[in-house]
Amino acid sequence: MKQLSDLARLPLGVYPTPLYKLENISARYGRNIWIKRDDLCGVALGGNKVRKLEFLLADAKAQGCDTVFTTGGAQSNHAMLTAACAARLGMRCILILKKRGVTDRRGNLILDEIYGADVRFMDTDSYDDIYAEMHRVAEELAVEGHTSYFIPCGGSNALGALGYAACVEEVTAQADALGVHFGHIVSATGSGGTTAGLLLGAKLFYPDAKVTGIGVDDDPFGEIVPALAAEAASLLDGTLERRADDFEMVFHLGDGYAIPNPEDTPYIEELARSEGILLDPVYTGKAWAGMLKLLQSGYFEGQEDILFVHTGGAAALFAMDLP
Repeated sequence: MKQLSDLARLPLGVYPTPLYKLENISARYGRNIWIKRDDLCGVALGGNKVRKLEFLLADAKAQGCDTVFTTGGAQSNHAMLTAACAARLGMRCILILKKRGVTDRRGNLILDEIYGADVRFMDTDSYDDIYAEMHRVAEELAVEGHTSYFIPCGGSNALGALGYAACVEEVTAQADALGVHFGHIVSATGSGGTTAGLLLGAKLFYPDAKVTGIGVDDDPFGEIVPALAAEAASLLDGTLERRADDFEMVFHLGDGYAIPNPEDTPYIEELARSEGILLDPVYTGKAWAGMLKLLQSGYFEGQEDILFVHTGGAAALFAMDLP
């Protein structure tokens, strides 16, 4: 089986990101709650997409591409971080975004502009329409001598998922140094790639840990995540060896994707006022609130040490109001 180090990867982030115990929150909830600060990865406002982009943009460079396309909602963190990383690499970035959500010049749309991305909107709910438009524009650019690379929504394909397998390898080293063992790893699940990478990484480097995804969209992630993790394992010439209780999806969606939950606001404020950490109301805020609700319901019974992976997204705080 190949090692992660055998695959091409660009050093875009600053790693390892911090991992530490939330002392005040842990005392309040009677459990050791730890946080992995991937919002502090050193690119833009941070976030989980940078680990994925290290593999994806390495592949783009290996193919001689000078232009990168991706998509998402209007306030997509993934799109913004793609723009940031592409700018660093001297690549053109074209973002074809759904005209949904906050489309005013706020939050991530301001950052997209600062990073020099070419932002275009499509009034559609179908990513198939957007991918077709990407290929149409790429054909026009090809006539001018440009070579394009296409990254799916969230960077959530098998290659991108390897970024979070690498994250678990990093967590393993940090946990060993701290003398702690995490029984549970929790993260937001918005497109599936991060959670799939965590699942694969747990199998490779931390086999006793259970991965729980907190769904912030209503896609069938219970099927998507294991399938994507298995596909990522195949890139390492391996297979995904599973056990019955190694992964679970729990949904905390509220009224819908990218719609803040009023019930989550106290949890977001509690973390900010107890630990000085910001969560956004679309991804991490929902996942954090969902995790604490699970804790209060007894879901983590028997687990003393729980790890929450902070996947970024703070720009949403400047694009929408907390209810």
